[in-house]
Amino acid sequence: MKWHQNKKSQNKKPWRSRLGSYPYSPFSRQLKIFGIATKLLFSLWWNRTTGNNSSRRRHRIAKWLVNNILELGPTFIKIGQALSTRADLIPIEYIQEFGQLQDRVPPFSSDLAIAVIEQELGKPISILFAEFDSTPLAAASLGQVHKARLHTGEDVVIKVQRPGLAQLFNLDFEILHRLVRWLNRFVKDIRKFNLEGIYREFFELLYLEIDYIHEGKNADRFRQNFQNYHRVAVPQVYWQYTTSKILTLEYLPGIKIDNRHALEASQIDTQEVIQLGITCYLKQLLEDGFFQSDPHPGNMAVSPRGDIIFYDFGTMAEVKTIAKDQMIKTFFAVLKKDTDEVVETLIYMGLIEPVADMTPVKRMIAFMIEEFRDKPVDVRAFEQITDEVYSIFEQQPFRLPPQMTFIVKSLTTLDGIARALDPQYNLLAAAQPFLKQIAFEQQQGGMLGLLARQTKDFIQYKFKQPNRTQTSIMRLESRLDLGELQVKVRSTESERSLKQIQLGIKSLIYTCLSGFSLLSGSVLLVGSLKGVAIALFCFATFWFILLLKSLTSMAMTEKMYKMAQK
Repeated sequence: MKWHQNKKSQNKKPWRSRLGSYPYSPFSRQLKIFGIATKLLFSLWWNRTTGNNSSRRRHRIAKWLVNNILELGPTFIKIGQALSTRADLIPIEYIQEFGQLQDRVPPFSSDLAIAVIEQELGKPISILFAEFDSTPLAAASLGQVHKARLHTGEDVVIKVQRPGLAQLFNLDFEILHRLVRWLNRFVKDIRKFNLEGIYREFFELLYLEIDYIHEGKNADRFRQNFQNYHRVAVPQVYWQYTTSKILTLEYLPGIKIDNRHALEASQIDTQEVIQLGITCYLKQLLEDGFFQSDPHPGNMAVSPRGDIIFYDFGTMAEVKTIAKDQMIKTFFAVLKKDTDEVVETLIYMGLIEPVADMTPVKRMIAFMIEEFRDKPVDVRAFEQITDEVYSIFEQQPFRLPPQMTFIVKSLTTLDGIARALDPQYNLLAAAQPFLKQIAFEQQQGGMLGLLARQTKDFIQYKFKQPNRTQTSIMRLESRLDLGELQVKVRSTESERSLKQIQLGIKSLIYTCLSGFSLLSGSVLLVGSLKGVAIALFCFATFWFILLLKSLTSMAMTEKMYKMAQK
């Protein structure tokens, strides 16, 4: 580890003048953001109109979007990182590309980082630290981390905030607020998502995240909560070297938590890592009510002993007592496969809005509990309940209150990490250590008493669980009562004919549009409106291309059908 020496850094005034620099003008910033949004919306509309919505095409658009997000800077990088865990909202191709935002954030100048440290702490870098590594260990959307050594011998990491973040957030806050208001005004279907509430809560957390004193207090509280968990490591805060823009923490190196090959090479049991991670998050959500809402792989590591290390405490969130109570009930209701209680608790928490006919909702939740409780989710399996899915989409009973957005985000991210270590991991098995701890807990009051009672009920349920035959009979009776038994007849011949009719109608429409554009252009070409005529000829060419594509699809479908008949 060596000193960072640079003649330019000796002159502090130029750097200090740059620390408050603000390279964005409001007009150009808004023009750029709205330009990218417009181009994205047009591309999505065009793909839907032309039927060119292949996985390869979505990957190309997602890559373009990620490059623009990186160019737009910290605000939009944080939005992209948040969306990278929402497979329920956006296609998998976008999820894969957004996931790279965790590792593709470029660092800023180390000279500028040193200038920030010296300005915040009021002393030259050589007086503050015995050693300082100018090469950052990691770069994130809001800052970067440098390793250093104190004069007392302790190794530390220094988290340095990117200059000008507060000003940039203020500008983006106003621009995105205009965009949200515009969407709520002109796109009626988007109002049900409560974008205004999610947007405000997102920025509230974002402003807290750039206050490193707040993050340091979160780290101290988090370490206090896990003081009796010797397999969980939380770095100590060095408050004398910490300000609102500088955070100095104990240096705790480790292996990235989702790096399965590195963990196995170090002879670390990945199953124990999964169990420990699940236990930590169940404790945070159900016992402490204080959890890390952004548990992406960059914020967690595994020590050579197999202990879990937590790093980032800027995005901590709290769960109200009522919400904890309902989450506990939901958790044990899922373990017991009690669909009615799951639906009841989800309604109570505001995740489901009661509708006239709850049968499709109940059946879908029962299906998910039965099929996916102990194994990975397979989207293709939903073909078995297609009618219920369509019915649910028509009723739109699902809601996501702003606070629950971050709970869902943390759980889905943790689930992704666990499946990266073991694609077939079992949630129930991974939760056993935490459940056993609750079962033998002596305290009977408060939340621990509730957890103990829920565990006791679950154990009694396992002992009283009916055998397979009884379960099948009960399930049949339930489906008869709900009127869920349906007889479906599928005719491949009818499906093929309907598809051919649909293609034929599209071809007819394209033919009419192409002919009308060509005829109108020819009439105008005789007159003086040659510019309009050329535009109409271009439209005629476009519709003719779509016509050829539709006719080709008809021919290929017919050919495939004849080959299948042989």
